Amino acid sequence: MKKVTSLANIQGYHAHVYFDAATLEQARQLCEDAADLFEVEMGRLHQKPVGPHPCWSCQLAFSPSQFANVVPWLAMQRDGLTVLVHPQSGDELRDHRDYAFWMGKVETLDLSRFIK
Repeated sequence: MKKVTSLANIQGYHAHVYFDAATLEQARQLCEDAADLFEVEMGRLHQKPVGPHPCWSCQLAFSPSQFANVVPWLAMQRDGLTVLVHPQSGDELRDHRDYAFWMGKVETLDLSRFIK
């Protein structure tokens, strides 16, 4: 049986909003709105693939207490943008591979950086 990480290990969540040149301003507005409405830390709008992400993206970081507010709001407001949501449990490979979920198109992440 697969070991289940305790929910107590979840220190926070990341939502990565994916976009391209045509949807840059839409993504910017979505992320800025999330930061204005919720206790969310908005990262930079990366106009190149960064980390394991194969697309341009912007990270939204938030605490477990904000999950029930932020995630449903993103689901309803993303208007076609792809969003990857994952916990921060201290195991980046599992966080991105096993515990993540997608809104929109599922992209292939480059997980090689997390494999030791």
